[in-house]
Amino acid sequence: MESTTRVALVSGASRGLGAAIARRLGADGWAVAVNYRAGAQAAGRVVDDIRAAGGVAEAFGADVTDEEEVTDLVARVADRLGPVRALVANATGPQPAVPFEKLTWRDHLDQLEFFVKSPTLLAQAVLPGMKELGGGRIIQIGSDVFERALPGMSAYIAAKGAQIGLTRSWSRELGRYGITVNLVAPGWIPVERHAGASPEDLRSYIDDVPLGHIGVPEDVAAAVSFLASDAAGYITGERITVNGGHTIG
Repeated sequence: MESTTRVALVSGASRGLGAAIARRLGADGWAVAVNYRAGAQAAGRVVDDIRAAGGVAEAFGADVTDEEEVTDLVARVADRLGPVRALVANATGPQPAVPFEKLTWRDHLDQLEFFVKSPTLLAQAVLPGMKELGGGRIIQIGSDVFERALPGMSAYIAAKGAQIGLTRSWSRELGRYGITVNLVAPGWIPVERHAGASPEDLRSYIDDVPLGHIGVPEDVAAAVSFLASDAAGYITGERITVNGGHTIG
C-alpha cells in the first residue's frame, strides 16, 4: 500500500465522530475527503482545521444513501485527490426510540438506509480504485448498543447488528484484493447531538464504565487511525469496541 498520496473518504464528517476522525486522519498524513450532506459550513471548518495543521483536505457534498450521488462522490474525490485508499463509513441519521408496539417496517428501513445501504454503496464505489491500488481499508463505525440491547431501540440495534455481519462477510470476500474490512463500535461518546444530555444521565452512564470516565471523539478517531494504518495490515473482519469496558460480559 505504498503511495505518495493516501486518500481517505470519511462519510458524515462535518461534525461529531466523523469530524474527529477526519482531523485525525489528516494529522496522520492522509488526504481527507470530508463528506457532508447538509452541513457545508461545518465541513468547511473541518477542512480548514486539517489544512491549518499542515494536512490536505477537501469537502464533498453528497447524500451517501443515494446510489447516483455516491457514484458521483467517489468520482469527484478521485478527480480532486486521487483514488480512495481508506473508506470510513460513518454517516448516520436520527435514532429515535420507538416502542415495539408502534414499530413499523419504515422504522427499520430508516436505519438500514444508513447502516446497510450506505456502506454497501460506498464500498462498491471505492472497490475498483482499491483493486487498482492493490489494497485498501474499509472501516465501518458501529455501536456497542448491539450488546446493550436498549428497550425501544430495536430498529437501530438490528441495523447495527447487520453492520457486524457485513464486516465479517466482506472481509472474507475482499481479502484476496488486499482490502481489510473492520468495524469500530463506540459506546456513548457525547457529541453535538447529545447537547441536551443531563449531568445525571452522564453520571449514571459513567458509573457503569470500568475506566470511570466518559469517552471523547478522539478515542474513536484513534481506533480508526490504527485500523487505517499499515500496522493493521493483518487485521480484518474484526470489531473493536471503544467504550471504556462498559459492555464487558
